[in-house]
Amino acid sequence: MNIEKEICSTVLAAVKELYGQDVPAGMVQLQKTKATFEGNLTLVVFPFLKISRKRPEETAQAIGEILVRDCKAVSAFNVVKGFLNLVIAPEAWIDLLNDINADEKYGETPVTPDSKLVMIEYSSPNTNKPLHLGHVRNNLLGWSLAQIMEANGHKVVKTNIVNDRGIHICKSMLAWQKWGNGETPASTGKKGDHLIGDYYVAFDKHYRAEVAELKNKFIAEGLDEEKAEEKAKAEAPLIQEAREMLVKWEQGDSEVRNLWKTMNEWVYAGFDETYKALGVSFDKIYYESKTYLEGKKKVEEGLEKGLFFRKEDNSVWADLTNEGLDQKLLLRSDGTSVYMTQDIGTADLRFKDFPIDKMIYVVGNEQNYHFQVLSILLDRLGFKWGKDLVHFSYGMVELPNGKMKSREGTVVDADDLIATMIEDARKTSDELGKFDDMTEQEKQDVARIVGMGALKYFILKVDARKNMLFNPEESIDFNGNTGPFIQYTHARIRSILRKAEAEGIKIPASLASDAPLNDKEIGLIQKMDEFKVAVKDAGENYNPAGIANYCYELTKDFNQFYHDYSILNADTQVEKTTRLVIALNVAKTIKNSMALLGIEVPERM
Repeated sequence: MNIEKEICSTVLAAVKELYGQDVPAGMVQLQKTKATFEGNLTLVVFPFLKISRKRPEETAQAIGEILVRDCKAVSAFNVVKGFLNLVIAPEAWIDLLNDINADEKYGETPVTPDSKLVMIEYSSPNTNKPLHLGHVRNNLLGWSLAQIMEANGHKVVKTNIVNDRGIHICKSMLAWQKWGNGETPASTGKKGDHLIGDYYVAFDKHYRAEVAELKNKFIAEGLDEEKAEEKAKAEAPLIQEAREMLVKWEQGDSEVRNLWKTMNEWVYAGFDETYKALGVSFDKIYYESKTYLEGKKKVEEGLEKGLFFRKEDNSVWADLTNEGLDQKLLLRSDGTSVYMTQDIGTADLRFKDFPIDKMIYVVGNEQNYHFQVLSILLDRLGFKWGKDLVHFSYGMVELPNGKMKSREGTVVDADDLIATMIEDARKTSDELGKFDDMTEQEKQDVARIVGMGALKYFILKVDARKNMLFNPEESIDFNGNTGPFIQYTHARIRSILRKAEAEGIKIPASLASDAPLNDKEIGLIQKMDEFKVAVKDAGENYNPAGIANYCYELTKDFNQFYHDYSILNADTQVEKTTRLVIALNVAKTIKNSMALLGIEVPERM
């Protein structure tokens, strides 16, 4: 039973009967009744006062009388000023519980052949370093958003764009040539992305030493400190060699290209291990080394059509002053591309590959301006989704000891973080005695599920638009708004259900309409029904945090209910059965909610 829909249709009919007017369904505003008043749902009467031309109390009273008369879901009402508080009939709650019980994916919208296709880009790593904590937030947000959009009935394509070209890649390659002594992931036992990342750090270390030496030399020759540093950075032998290597790469030099391919393969193998540990994947991966040429073509086409202009130095620009922005460089004077060009090329390839209806980019908020410009340019170039592209802009992840810097090797490595979270989960669970009577394999599996659940939930419960402070110790707590607290509640319910099965109790597919319910049980049924609203809101607002917070509230409500009422030792058999059906569906809703966040829930803990 859809209680809100039934009430809505009856309210519309009541307004027609009382005041002779048809009104849109959007005027019917229902909300959860405040705890201080009697009722379950409240109708806001104020929108109807212009039609009724009566006081709020009179209008509410008249509509309430018709609802009790004509809507079987409503058993009673009371009026508080302009608010009509509705008491929902017990049999309506039972009908709703039976509907929830019958649908394994209650609250989610199935995907159909006619569903719109949403493409979501996330991860976007560079091949000169391993994934770090910032990438973890990006990947978790992207994966969760994909699950949420699918739960809202959209077809979803998950994509990744790998930044595998440019001067930063050449820095790692050059450092490996100079100081690598032929090292490989196999010979060192290191993941490929870590090995290459080490050489990126090594390049920066040697480069800074060269800059410092040259800077002192230029100061001694009479340059002021600022100009000396600028000149040293530009003329340091290492950076010049890296630039020469980039030119060779652009020209297709076979030796440079072969080294580039070999080192990238090492990195991709390392990335794949991390993605697997995070539980994320992609339907299609694009590479900037292939998309930048497509971007140049699209820019040149736009130039021919008069969409862009060329300056005297041969560089190509877009004039965005009519949109309140500035001029944007698209091709340098030497014909080489910039990031914007590459994004245009990637968009072109994607549009050829898929019938995209909406494009969502999961990228940090430091790129807000970039995507504002990209949207305008794609729209100019004729991409139907360009104007409405979504930049899912998220804040940075910070640590108690400050920000991270890749080139200095001070990042929080994703692999180290994952290993630490699993190790901490194992240690905490051992100390709390949650691993009693488990095999070693079960302990390892649960430690992985709990550790990753703690990490994912802690990151995803925060509004993505905000900067956040990640605290591993706080995330692993089994109490409060944490992943382990929710996971433990699910495991507790599954334990109750196993005990019921051992006692020979069969949980029915549906309950009789006269099954008794107390206020806490009604509250749990109503809370489970709110899952569909949470899913819809999370999809419309691109907000995984909404799902996390809903799941926490449901978990809290169940724990309070479990504290107040016994399930297996209920006074009557019908109460026991009803509470088992409720518990079963709370566990299901928790599991489905957490799945939208990419989080597993264990059967035992």
